[in-house]
Amino acid sequence: MQTQALPPQIDTERTDQGERAVLRGRWTATALTMSSHWRAVQDGLRAVSAQARWDLRGIQALDHLGAMVLWNHWGQRWPAHIDADDEQRALLQRLSQFKQEDVKRQRLSLTDRVNMLGLRVIDGMAQMRDGVVLIGQLLLSFLRLLAAPQNGPWRDFSGNLYNIGALALLITALVGFLIGVVLAYLMSSVLRQFGAETFVVNILGLALIRELGPLLAAVLIAGRSGSAITAQIGVMRVTEELDAMRVLGVPVGFRLVLPRAMALSIAMPLIAVWTTLAALIGGMLAADIAMGITASYFFEALPKAVPVSNLWLALGKSVVFGGVIALIGCHFGLRVKPNTESLGRGTTSSVVASITAVIVIDAIFAIVFRGVGI
Repeated sequence: MQTQALPPQIDTERTDQGERAVLRGRWTATALTMSSHWRAVQDGLRAVSAQARWDLRGIQALDHLGAMVLWNHWGQRWPAHIDADDEQRALLQRLSQFKQEDVKRQRLSLTDRVNMLGLRVIDGMAQMRDGVVLIGQLLLSFLRLLAAPQNGPWRDFSGNLYNIGALALLITALVGFLIGVVLAYLMSSVLRQFGAETFVVNILGLALIRELGPLLAAVLIAGRSGSAITAQIGVMRVTEELDAMRVLGVPVGFRLVLPRAMALSIAMPLIAVWTTLAALIGGMLAADIAMGITASYFFEALPKAVPVSNLWLALGKSVVFGGVIALIGCHFGLRVKPNTESLGRGTTSSVVASITAVIVIDAIFAIVFRGVGI
């Protein structure tokens, strides 16, 4: 006959030897996590005196959580009198070996600090090595594509081009439009003080076409598509698809890295132009509302204020932005270890590294081509 499962209970009895606490029912995680049972257990334990005798033999089932509740109530030490069977004693004995102590932060010695610095340097050198290898593999894959274009990964290329380019048009246009509106309103309050409202076209055109349009588009794509590339390749690492590709002799660089790098390098200039146009439209509308500068004057003055060389410069560095974002995304995706924690860490590192690289490259272009289009 099967014994009926009872909730955890604590009964106190008065004997000639003093107070006696008799425990019954199931002291398991399933029973204790119920709110009503948990409150009853806590109230019952508080009602038992510290000198009581404990009888655990009436417990139907005792797991680690139930033993931990009792052990913590006893102050992490054995009570003076306890009646329990061998299994219960063994569980409590194992629990007594792990005392909960406050972990104090220890000061690292000079040797430990040097070792940590060395490990960081070694990891950085390994990442640089893997990056150089990835660039070399990309060049070899591109030469292979030129030698036999009919065997190229064109389906992967078109799919990535659609996901990276077409699906990003809405968010880039919205952000670009709002940035243009904000810039125009901020400049209107300053230029009006000097009676130079007409120069808003020069400032907006040069800032958006030459710098902010490509940079803003690159940052958005780095956060959207760069992280997606890392996550896609990282999931393939977790599910062992990359290992299967190597076993089958499928080149990872040719099938995974090349189509993504090509798609981003082609889509990035187009997205930069699209974002810049949205920002110019937003700035034009805000300038018309805030300063009365009409759209016809804006269209007439913009080509005179911004030489066409600024557009070519923006397109050129957008191509570099796209290639670098794709390489960084693939680099961190291939370095993901087969666990979910590494996947999340790699995706975060990919976004941070991509945005940092984009800003650094933009600064280099600004310094090198400072005399172009000004």
